[in-house]
Amino acid sequence: MAVDIVHLQHDNLLYEYGLHTQRLQPWAVLNAPFESSWALAMPRTRSTLHSHHEHEIFIAVRGSAVIECDGDETPFAAGDVAFFQPGKRHRLLNDGDQEFMFYSVWWDEEMSERFLAQNRAKTQA
Repeated sequence: MAVDIVHLQHDNLLYEYGLHTQRLQPWAVLNAPFESSWALAMPRTRSTLHSHHEHEIFIAVRGSAVIECDGDETPFAAGDVAFFQPGKRHRLLNDGDQEFMFYSVWWDEEMSERFLAQNRAKTQA
């Protein structure tokens, strides 16, 4: 196979942070300095308000929603990208009648160090 693909499996999603998700890392063929997942917010749902030590990006793929971050609400629609600094309390609000889909990517220093160490080991072998 020329390319490795992970297919979105609608029938096998996990329920995390109040959303339906599919984790994409770890992935045996990809050594990456980040982790990621697809996330689906069903109509009239809100994800769990949370914060964490990682940096995080949401990339809106389909639909529209609102992002709440540290008490402020901002419209978020397909084509938009949002960045959350570590420690920011955030969640996604989908008060509409349509499913909202986004891709989430997060990283921290430990992930970056692990990535660099694995690449160094490969080049030194």
